[in-house]
Amino acid sequence: MAFQAKKLINNPDDVVTEFIEGLVETYPGLQYLDGFPQVKVVLRADVSSATNDKVAVISGGGSGHEPAHAGYVGEGMLTAAICGDVFASPPVDSILAGIRAVTGPMGCLLIVKNYTGDRLNFGLAAEQAKVEGYKVETVIVGDDCALPPPRGIAGRRGLAGTILVHKVAGAAAAAGLPLAKVAAEAKHASELVGTMGVGLTVCTLPGQVTSDRLGPGKIELGLGIHGEPGAAVADLQPVDVVVSHVLNQILSTETNYVPITRGGRVILMVNGLGGTPLMELMIAAGKAVPRLQLEHGLAVDRVYTGTFMTSLDMAGFSISIMRADPPILERLDASTKAPSWPVGVDGVHPPTKIPIPVPPSPSAKGDEPQRRPLQLSEQGQVLEIAIETAANVILDLKDSLNDWDSKVGDGDCGSTMYRGAKAILEDIKNYPLNDAAETVNEIGSTIRRAMGGTSGIIYTIFCKAAYTQLKPSSGSVVTPKQWAEALAASIAAVSKYGGASAGYRTLLDALLPASSVLQEKLNAGEDPITAFVLSSEAALTGAELTKKMQAQAGRSTYVSSELLSTVPDPGAMAVATWYRAAALAVQQKYKS
Repeated sequence: MAFQAKKLINNPDDVVTEFIEGLVETYPGLQYLDGFPQVKVVLRADVSSATNDKVAVISGGGSGHEPAHAGYVGEGMLTAAICGDVFASPPVDSILAGIRAVTGPMGCLLIVKNYTGDRLNFGLAAEQAKVEGYKVETVIVGDDCALPPPRGIAGRRGLAGTILVHKVAGAAAAAGLPLAKVAAEAKHASELVGTMGVGLTVCTLPGQVTSDRLGPGKIELGLGIHGEPGAAVADLQPVDVVVSHVLNQILSTETNYVPITRGGRVILMVNGLGGTPLMELMIAAGKAVPRLQLEHGLAVDRVYTGTFMTSLDMAGFSISIMRADPPILERLDASTKAPSWPVGVDGVHPPTKIPIPVPPSPSAKGDEPQRRPLQLSEQGQVLEIAIETAANVILDLKDSLNDWDSKVGDGDCGSTMYRGAKAILEDIKNYPLNDAAETVNEIGSTIRRAMGGTSGIIYTIFCKAAYTQLKPSSGSVVTPKQWAEALAASIAAVSKYGGASAGYRTLLDALLPASSVLQEKLNAGEDPITAFVLSSEAALTGAELTKKMQAQAGRSTYVSSELLSTVPDPGAMAVATWYRAAALAVQQKYKS
């Protein structure tokens, strides 16, 4: 069923002039002739007929193909673009105005897509310009490969391959070549390129209803850029199949539309028709390259993927293949200031993929792989009992954590913490417990591998920050002050990357008071074990106080304050519980 399309426009009759106004505001290097609405010409702001000492390259046609053609106006490409109404050839007077505005003594080249209206209007304008004394040459581009020859007097349609011809001609003109040579290069380029389009939807003209010509699950093969029907309608297939069909059509030896044979080198352009996401265009490009290489025996020297010549809002794409002669590559690689020409595409093409970097192995650093020492030092024994006790208490707390989290979160805090604790208990047999810094680092690695979720990332950051702080003391006994500094560094890292701070109802509301009390007691000369236990009491108190806090981080932010007041923050309770258990275990160790 047809329906009125939604468009971000004002009066449908003004879309082209308002597009041009927005274009020149966006790109200061462009201007337009003050002749709206009849004359719609975009030109380089740095060029005039009085100052232009190079060949002017002019193109254009009906609008609705943006960024073509105005988006390719700029040094090294087009000197001017003549804009018609949507899907309508520009009038002769408009074309003449463009010629007069930018053509100097070197003359101008008109690049015209092969449509009857464009050929007639640009042709008449060229003849009139010659009468006025201008040097004018014309190159007609017909790169369509969808229909078998012959096509009568109509010939092949001009499609996205025209953009490559623009670039070749613009670079030749910028190099200072005379008109005859610029025209010859453009004509030669037009003979080397072939294009075929595929439509997933029908385009909608401004102010018009959307056609229901193309039914669900159908695509059109071999369509033009003016909303006309394609050469054939087919069922929607995976992009692999569609790309393969298009390449076979363009490179068919039966039609011989392009002079490309096995063993040759080519340029690939994958062009969106206006409503196709870049993701899908990149998928098509990624599938086209290996097919060109493996199925057609062609080396691919350049790949241009993006939206170059559209059909308003049509979903679909076209593929253009051009023979990559060295002079063509030189022109395509030449610099340009045209705003819509793709940057970052030149002859430098390193391998498309490289190995994932891995951290240096222990052996590469001259050390043995991490493993549990045969005999534990006093520090190693303390670490072992603290880690095991902290992990076991989390196992026992699983159901309570899940219950709390089901009220204020997604209900899996206990399960997530359980996975991490279980993995730590399994991996502790390989921890280098006599080296506190490396042990903390290994705990972080275990959590990263096994825990998952946001909690897993937070605890990994916590451990890695502590390791960075402790690393200078690796291999020696860590002092209580160094442990306190490591705790403070871990808290700072979690706050920095997680964005939370005190009062946000997170695990920091348990860790921050613990860190504060620990440093305060140690600075006051308190026994380190006592300071550890007192700080664990502060952690528990802080966790309980989260009941009175309004959540400002995590899923709890979507929960009402009334419900939040019934349970503590599960993450805060988890960290306070294992921290408290570790402190009491260390205290018991030194009592025994």
